[in-house]
Amino acid sequence: MTSPRWLDEREREAWVRLGSLIQLLPAALDTQLRRDSDLTHFEYWVLAMLSEAPDRTLRMTALAERTSATLSRLSHVVSRMEERGLVERAPCPADRRATNATLTEGGLAKLVETAPGHVEAVRELVFDGLTAQQVDQLTEITEAMLLRVDPDATRTGHIRRT
Repeated sequence: MTSPRWLDEREREAWVRLGSLIQLLPAALDTQLRRDSDLTHFEYWVLAMLSEAPDRTLRMTALAERTSATLSRLSHVVSRMEERGLVERAPCPADRRATNATLTEGGLAKLVETAPGHVEAVRELVFDGLTAQQVDQLTEITEAMLLRVDPDATRTGHIRRT
């Protein structure tokens, strides 16, 4: 049995900060979205992923991959969003066993209405504290991490540089 490859002090400091950011940033974004738009961060992400898809439609399995959600969680959230008129589900014409989710006009309007406040929160929480060089470094760092976490780009292929 090989011994663990313990983190050195620099790595530990970076990891603790990254772990804290992973916990705090989504909560801060969720707070802003709930307060200003009555959406959760996850619901906003669902709307955004659908808005970027051809015909604003994705198979539920593809949407689950893009939002890093289980199909069960996504189905539950999409059901609530359907009740609010933000998305619609229908059988996939190409494969009747699959289900498509489509962003409705009401969902698109909600996204357009919500986006300015959300972008301002992202700017304040993330980018206002960085230099242009650090933004470029952040892109490089996150791309390198994504290559390790999702090497086949099954969940992040739509945003990857490769």
